[in-house]
Amino acid sequence: MKTAVYVCGACGSESPKWLGRCPACQEWNTLNEEPRRGLMTSSSRIAPPAELKRLAHWKTQGMARRISTGLAPLDRVLGGGVVPGMGVLIGGDPGIGKSTLLLQCAAGLARNVDRVLYVTGEESGSQIALRAQRLGIESDALWLLPETSLERILETAEQSSPGVLIVDSVQTVCSASLESASGSLGQVRECAARLLEFAKRSDTPLFLVGHVTKEGALAGPKTLEHLVDTVIYFEGDGAFATRLLRTVKNRFGPAGELAVFEMAEGGLKAVDNPSAVFLSQRRSDAPGSVVFCSLEGTLPFLVEIQALVTGGGPGSPRRATNGFDAARAAMLLAVLEKRAGIFLSSDDIFINAAGGVRLAEPAADLPVACAVASSALGRSARADTVVFGEVGLVGEVRAVSRTAERAREAVRLGFSRCVLPRANLQDFPRDIDLQPEGVATLSDAVESLL
Repeated sequence: MKTAVYVCGACGSESPKWLGRCPACQEWNTLNEEPRRGLMTSSSRIAPPAELKRLAHWKTQGMARRISTGLAPLDRVLGGGVVPGMGVLIGGDPGIGKSTLLLQCAAGLARNVDRVLYVTGEESGSQIALRAQRLGIESDALWLLPETSLERILETAEQSSPGVLIVDSVQTVCSASLESASGSLGQVRECAARLLEFAKRSDTPLFLVGHVTKEGALAGPKTLEHLVDTVIYFEGDGAFATRLLRTVKNRFGPAGELAVFEMAEGGLKAVDNPSAVFLSQRRSDAPGSVVFCSLEGTLPFLVEIQALVTGGGPGSPRRATNGFDAARAAMLLAVLEKRAGIFLSSDDIFINAAGGVRLAEPAADLPVACAVASSALGRSARADTVVFGEVGLVGEVRAVSRTAERAREAVRLGFSRCVLPRANLQDFPRDIDLQPEGVATLSDAVESLL
């Protein structure tokens, strides 16, 4: 008996075999393999009956208990540690260090639980053991299972009752209830759902490694993100040793948290002072360089924003950004020309966030615009000044959040002056040695900084 059918993601109709076009709604490439409805899988046989209780009867003591991973930055990104039954998805580019991070995390968790089960589908046990030897990891509580069969993984987990389950990666796991190859949408969705069902039922924290697409999104396309409790992206540029761990979803803590690591010979090392790392090679006397105080979650850090404005050749001028949204940069260039009188329409312009950092918050608008103005005018920005603020289309500088945290980080790194939105002056701390310069328009900011 065929154990799977192909279901159209657009209209929900079923087909006994895969077709390029749905015969019901005529949409192309919408049929995905799924288990046949009503089929008794191993997960459905062992699932407990539903419990109907008043809200007041449900206990939350277990959710309050956190398990430390042994890596303080990772604990902060997770909201204070791992919660029983928590499903965590970690994505990142190939070779960025996901397996290294999880092996170090497994070693830290093994000090706090009786057993950590590490399932590897991409590497052999010998390869994992070699990496553990390089990282100096030795633990009798860390168990390794080289396996890709979902049924055997769940059977082993049921028998061994691990304190933490790690699967590297979910795209390599396949279920016998589906006929498609591992990594297909149906396999990924089915395997992730059944692993999470086991985690929730047994209160076992679950870590899943997910592959990313060419566009940088977790493969699925959004299937995995909706299933799990926490989604973490491991970011970095292969040319830099710095690695950024960023949470984009967290049901057990704040989203948007950021942790900074450095890839070294002995594995990932936590960076306690990321501002010093990002500013270590800065040339303070060069036009086009402005220091921005960014805030990711609860972590403030300083980063250098660089801009290069040079005369364009024949044809359309080039506009390139690294670490900053290109559409946002185009808007800021238009505002600079229209509201600040700095004409850039015929110039090649390049914008870079030094150190491989990716900036997404609106507070980066003002330092980016000021860096471009500095390069275009050939005048260096004041070396003792940090800048932050959002820029509107009419040239106004709008208020941003968490002024005090940004200002204290600037003081800690030795800066003595801050250019910020005038509306944020009321939130500026008066007990620190930092001179605030409130500006209302982009023109005022350029004049004050240059």
